[in-house]
Amino acid sequence: MSVVTNTTTIGAIDAPSRRNTELMMMVFAIAISVFAYANVGLAMDGKLPSGMFGYGLGLVLLGGVAHLVVRKFAPYADPLLLPLATLLNGLGLVLIWRLDQSPRLIARAESQWGKFSPDAPKQLMYSAVGVALLVAVLIILKDHRILQRYTYISMVVALVLLVLPMFFPAVNGAKIWISLGPFSIQPGEFAKIIIAIFFSGYLMVKRDALALASRRFMGLYLPRGRDLGPILVIWALSILILVFETDLGTSLLFFGLFVIMLYVATERTSWIVFGLLMSAGGAVGVATFEPHVQQRVDAWLDPFSKKTMEHSDQIAQALMSFGAGGTLGTGWGQGNSDLIGFAANADFILSTVGEELGLAGMMAVLIVYGLIVERGVRTALAARDPFGKLLAIGLSGAFAIQVFVVAGGVMGLIPLTGMTMPFLAAGGSSVIANWALIGILIRISDTARRPAPAPAPSSDAEMTQVVRP
Repeated sequence: MSVVTNTTTIGAIDAPSRRNTELMMMVFAIAISVFAYANVGLAMDGKLPSGMFGYGLGLVLLGGVAHLVVRKFAPYADPLLLPLATLLNGLGLVLIWRLDQSPRLIARAESQWGKFSPDAPKQLMYSAVGVALLVAVLIILKDHRILQRYTYISMVVALVLLVLPMFFPAVNGAKIWISLGPFSIQPGEFAKIIIAIFFSGYLMVKRDALALASRRFMGLYLPRGRDLGPILVIWALSILILVFETDLGTSLLFFGLFVIMLYVATERTSWIVFGLLMSAGGAVGVATFEPHVQQRVDAWLDPFSKKTMEHSDQIAQALMSFGAGGTLGTGWGQGNSDLIGFAANADFILSTVGEELGLAGMMAVLIVYGLIVERGVRTALAARDPFGKLLAIGLSGAFAIQVFVVAGGVMGLIPLTGMTMPFLAAGGSSVIANWALIGILIRISDTARRPAPAPAPSSDAEMTQVVRP
């Protein structure tokens, strides 16, 4: 009789990395952007634009480098986050370049400032910086839980970033910029990420205390007095930002982010009710004595009134551009949204989408934004640690709120806020900060989707086979 001993090891199931799926989606996203660029040139000049090769090569390099870094340092990350962000960034570059070709905008810039400086080359440079920041996040941040160590430091940094613009001159009625020589920075774009880190660390520790309720009133759980402290402080800070900086957008983003994360951490509907009531009360109170905010409310209520048109016709022009676009739009490069003026490539860049791509194109762009938020929420659900869950939902919530307040303001759903549309609008601070946001979400999703390590071999895994002659 001979005895043959076979030893087998039970390992972890090798989950697919989906990097090839990501690569195919990246190629598709870049192809759509290059096709849009060519379409604009053919529609406006009857020939392919001279910078088409350079634009396509730049987008390929940015997308290719980002994909290779994700493949190397975050192999199990969500395969859709990077292609979706690349598609929006690419379309944003096309829209900005299209507006740069507008004779009206060129003439207006030359009459006001003496020369015209195109924004598309600068936006491509800012996009490269943003992708470089994403690469740095993925290489340096090996584990997102490291950020939890800097909970209170991040609070101080966020408050400093939010307060600094008060000491600089207002731009278009709002103090949201820090000017350093020829460069200007919008610190609120970076503050939203740092605030999300602080809220995640704070609520992970305090969520049990905040979830307790001492009494019930009309079906709602009323929190205890001492637990109302944090939300009252955040509410007061958001009101102060609105008063001293007349920055409605950052105030809504700041307060809305906290309410969302508080609700997710405690699962108490009462927090949402209290948050909405205090937000509405604060907005009404500020609008009664702050002229800049009151002007925006009046323009929202009646954008075609004589008083509003004398001050600014931007909202009226935006609404007319949406109406002119109809269902399928006028076509790339065939609209007149450049009549809006200096904000045509900022928050009002959606007007160009609505006019030249129509309702169908607008819905497609909003669906892409919705998919980024959905993948972020899916990442939060899949995260294995409380801090990662809260951070992913916080970043996704901040992104969703910013898209809502910008799109809602341009479409006349809510008063105009003055924030920039993520990835689409011209602005270095916005595109750089949002690429960092995507990088953190990719890191969290990689940790959440990564297969568990294989257990050590045990005696149960040894099988002995007896062979008889």
